[in-house]
Formats: sequence, C-alpha cells, structure tokens
Amino acid sequence: MDFLEKLKSFDIPTCLRVCAGTDGSVTFLLEIMTKHPTAVVTEYQHIIPADEQMAELFDVSVGADINERVVTLTAGDVPYVFARSLSAIEKMPEGVRADMMKADIPIGRILRDHDIETRRDFENIEIIEDEPLFGAQKLLSRSYRIVHHSGVLMWINEKFPVDARWCL
Repeated sequence: MDFLEKLKSFDIPTCLRVCAGTDGSVTFLLEIMTKHPTAVVTEYQHIIPADEQMAELFDVSVGADINERVVTLTAGDVPYVFARSLSAIEKMPEGVRADMMKADIPIGRILRDHDIETRRDFENIEIIEDEPLFGAQKLLSRSYRIVHHSGVLMWINEKFPVDARWCL
C-alpha cells in the first residue's frame, strides 16, 4: 500500500491527517491550525560520522559529517511533533548550513528563507501502539527525504501523538 492509501486508512483526527500528509512545512500548518507560533525545542544536535547507510542515502563518503538534530515542535506550550533529522554537511548550501547549526529554527523556515527549492519524497508511514509520546499511548510515524537538485539534502522522521490534541 502506498503512502497516501496508508494515511487514508488510519483512524486519526483530520488535523493530524493533514499534518502527516503534507509535502510542505508542518511548522507552518501547526501555526495555522493552533493560531499559536510554533516553537522548535532542540533536544540535541551534534555531528556524527556517516555510516554506510547514511553515506549511500546522501551520496557521501563513509565518515563524512552528518548533522543529527532531534527536536520537539510545540504550539501554545503543547507538544505536537517529535522529529529527528539527518543532513550531510557537505551537501548543504552555506546559508542553510549556518542556520541549521543555530538549532532552534524550523527546517521549513530555513529552506524558505534561503529560497531553496525542494521536494519531499515520502518513505514510510505507520501507526505504532504502546510507544508513549507526549502522554499519548499511540503515535503516527512518518519518514521522508527532502530532495534538492536531484540529491537528498535531508532525511526526516517525525512522530505525532495520536490523541485529542489534534481536534482543533
């Protein structure tokens, strides 16, 4: 089953379905839906060496610098998204690289501010039971690649709690 068909089959609130199905900025959608600014709370960010899988994904050498960033997106002090991103330092345009290292700027805003044309290629989406997230016992997980000039610029995994916070 493809990404869209899987998403349509899930019994989840409509606002969550919209965020999980967008090929644009989740941060921007959260601001529209909640009417609150979306904050990026960085859990951690560091440079790690590319393993074989990362090297293949980003078309870099094994051991190349990969920026790993884990954040929580909140709106109105409510957490909505837990996200992990990987990006190859050498593949990032200079201004994007500098802003990514500042940590608390949403990726969608960084790309927009630097006029970087990208597309999102969805990889996977699934509902996971019994993995608590922000007080919910069920979560929706999706992963995708942000592609720029036919190469993978970033890989992102987002996890959304499946509960009433999405009944906006």
